[in-house]
Amino acid sequence: MNYLITLILSFWVFSANAQRVESIHFHLYTDSLKKGTHNYINVDGKMSDGTWRPLTAKELDFKTDYGKFEGNDLVLPDNPTVDKISVTATLKSNKQTTKQITIWIKQKPDPPLPVYNRNEDVRKRR
Repeated sequence: MNYLITLILSFWVFSANAQRVESIHFHLYTDSLKKGTHNYINVDGKMSDGTWRPLTAKELDFKTDYGKFEGNDLVLPDNPTVDKISVTATLKSNKQTTKQITIWIKQKPDPPLPVYNRNEDVRKRR
């Protein structure tokens, strides 16, 4: 009898403290995607206690209309034929919880990085 009561109480305590994802939201690190690279798509889940938790491809199904996903990374070719991409994330544990976003592809190349010359830097300090 005591074993049964302990088991029931343990289950009740565990289930009362279990957190669930109430909603999902995109929190992108950049405003555009880069060509020919892996672009991390950050999706956070708002938990039932109000806290936020990062979600991965273990908890989410990712779909896109261009490129391909490897985990949370959206991989784009070097020369994409589109200007923007639609990404949809769906919570695996609740298919009704889904978000869609449109993300533009960066069109201008990155400027060249400045060349660091250690000898000039040493002379300027003297």
